[in-house]
Amino acid sequence: MIKIQQNFSLKQSNSFGLDSTAQTFIEADNAEELLDSIKSGRSFTNDLLLLGTGSNILLSKPAVGTVIHPVNTDIMILDEFPEYVLVRCGAGMDWDKLVDWTVNCGFYGLENLSLIPGSVGAAPVQNIGAYGAEVSNWIESVKVIDLESSRTFTLNRDQCGFGYRDSIFKDTVNKKWLVWEVVFRLDKEPRPNLTYKPLKQEFPVGYRPEILEVRNAVIRIRRSKLPDPAEIGNAGSFFKNPVISGCHAALLKEDYPDIPAYYHDPETVKIPAGWLIDQCGWKGFRDGPVGVYPKQALVLVNYGGATSAQVLDLAGQIIESVHKAFGIKLEMEVRLI
Repeated sequence: MIKIQQNFSLKQSNSFGLDSTAQTFIEADNAEELLDSIKSGRSFTNDLLLLGTGSNILLSKPAVGTVIHPVNTDIMILDEFPEYVLVRCGAGMDWDKLVDWTVNCGFYGLENLSLIPGSVGAAPVQNIGAYGAEVSNWIESVKVIDLESSRTFTLNRDQCGFGYRDSIFKDTVNKKWLVWEVVFRLDKEPRPNLTYKPLKQEFPVGYRPEILEVRNAVIRIRRSKLPDPAEIGNAGSFFKNPVISGCHAALLKEDYPDIPAYYHDPETVKIPAGWLIDQCGWKGFRDGPVGVYPKQALVLVNYGGATSAQVLDLAGQIIESVHKAFGIKLEMEVRLI
């Protein structure tokens, strides 16, 4: 089914709650019908925005041309083996509903990514991650629709170009690639991931939690730190955690002995962006309708009526402040549209 609407307000379609209008808004749950619609000229792909739940974007323009919003939500087990299972899910499925489904089935892998806002289709684009896990570790393949050439194809995990909060799908050259389905390879054997220290501290020393216990612990931690977009406009983590050289980290450690640092690889170190922002005094800051969430400095919020310019101005001030204090240039995790 294809549903096409003209001059559609996107205010309720992005978690920041910013005003913008789509000249054409297309909801699609069938790939063939979507391609037929484009070929027939009933929809246009100039100034195109591919939109899931709008949970990791910042709409910077008052209007966009065509928005395509997949609403395919089918989940099915493709194949099952003694140690793992292959699960296919439509891009339009709410991410946490998929996680809940896998946990209830006893399939390990996605539980650490519980309660992350967004859709299944957005997960590989951003290579979402949290609490010691990244979705790329569990993706087997991604089915893509090239809206420009009207063809479909499948990429395996290695072809997706996954990196830290990055993938081939974020490349501007591939901006007309619509993620349509994702196949996940999930463990059937219990392998709880407790590498993230605050998550490990949720359980007694030496305890091996069940999959549902891990999911519930992740949900508790997230709810204690992060605002609900339904109550306060936000896009979750606004900045990436910066990766710096080991030498740079060692120098910072001399001046800031308590700085949290995690080896990204043998030569680089990841520093929590929230800690850097907090040290610069931004946590809880508010300037009219925009601010920094009091419980998590990594989250910029829209208290109501904010514009994208106001959000970007605050982000710029924070970037400049952190760079001046630590010599680290923060990068936005949120996609600027």
